[in-house]
Order: sequence, then structure tokens, then C-alpha cells
Amino acid sequence: MTPIDLNADLGEGFGRWRLTDDEQLLSVVTSANVACGFHAGDAATMRRVCELAAERGVRIGAQVSYRDLAGFGRRAMDVPADELAAEVAYQIGALEVFARAAGTRVSYVKPHGALYNRVVHDEEQAGAVVEGVRLADATLPVLGLPSSRFLKLAEQAGLPTVTEAFADRAYTEEGTLVPRTQAGAVITDADTVVERSVGLSRFGVVTSHSGERIPVRARSLCLHGDTPGAVELARRVRDRLEHSGVRVEAFA
Repeated sequence: MTPIDLNADLGEGFGRWRLTDDEQLLSVVTSANVACGFHAGDAATMRRVCELAAERGVRIGAQVSYRDLAGFGRRAMDVPADELAAEVAYQIGALEVFARAAGTRVSYVKPHGALYNRVVHDEEQAGAVVEGVRLADATLPVLGLPSSRFLKLAEQAGLPTVTEAFADRAYTEEGTLVPRTQAGAVITDADTVVERSVGLSRFGVVTSHSGERIPVRARSLCLHGDTPGAVELARRVRDRLEHSGVRVEAFA
């Protein structure tokens, strides 16, 4: 059985405001998608999360975003490709400083929010993110949805690619995520999320929004850190996976 990586979005705070329970989640996940200051996060938060992740042996990933602090990176934006590539590289470089200071390094890159969904289909924006990653470090793996334009372009550019799945997000029949603007896009029932985690990890299938079972082969499973009860749910997911015979380990 293929091992599964558990990743979570961390460092999603700004100044005195904190959204994610970074310390507790870092005791559960194997990879940490750290906000790099564009949708959330600031220098002190990035440094703190990198230090905590290094202490626990958790891989650090740069979660790059559109420049949208007010909208938490979830608003649609049109950014010129050259500007987006530069901003992606900038975010990775900023996080790398704190990762290296903590005795480790940035191990992968994952887009966030609106950018994540945009690069599933948008050739230009996907290519810009790929170029930004290559500017920062052409050896960095990238996370994304299976069959997305982003992963295809990354592979063509020589970047290692890692497929990702979401147990707490609704899927369309095409294997993409149901937009958050639609009812039922986020699955909040804990038992359902746990069962979907097992289905995705062991069998590579998930039930779509319309009730159809679809294949979703992924090496990494995302656990959102900004949902109520996120820490307890993450623990339940990991316990259930391990009791089901799934080996939980980082991909990077």
C-alpha cells in the first residue's frame, strides 16, 4: 500500500491574530504548508512555525498565494504572468530564510486558495507559478490536484510533482473541487471526513457531490487547519489511517 502524507495549512495568522493551532497540528501532520505573507502570515509567524516544524521533523512547504491579505487569498484575481512568477519566487525565498535558520529547508511548494483552483485549468497562471518555483529552486516538488494543468506543466518543466486529495472538500464528477461559494463545498461532519480519508488513502476513490464514486489517486492528503475542531479531527484521521494499515509519512 502506498504511504500517505498528511499536510495542513499552517502559519495562517497576522500580528496578534491567529487562525491555526500550529503547535498542536504539527504533532499530527507530516508536512506543513506555511503561509508566506501574501494571504496570511508574517515574518515572526513564519519563523515560529519553521522552528516548531524543524523540532518535530515535519517537512516545510511554501504555500504561495495571490497578494490578498484582506480576502485570505480566496478572491479571484488577474495578475500578469511575469508579476505572478516573481511573487511566487519571492514568497518561497522569504520562507527559505526562516527554514534555513531553523536548520532545515523548504521542501515543496503548494498554491493556496484562489490560485490553487485557478491553476487547475488556467494555462497562463499555471505556467507563471511553475516559472516562479523554478526561479526559486528548480528541484522543488509541487503539490496539486491530479490531472491539473499546473502539475502537467510542472512535470514538463522538470519539477517533481505530488498529487493531493481533500477529505473535507466536495468533488465534482471531473475530480475538481466544488467551489466554496456552493452549498456543501466544505464537509463538516467529522465521521464523514474520517471515512473519506480512508477511502482516498487505501482505495484512491471518493464520492462526488452528485453521489458518483470517482478515482482520485493522491500521495498527500490535506487536512485544513482553519476549520472548527481541526486538531481533534486531524488526530482522528491519522489514528484511523494507521489502524487501517496505511503508513503515514512525508513524501518529501
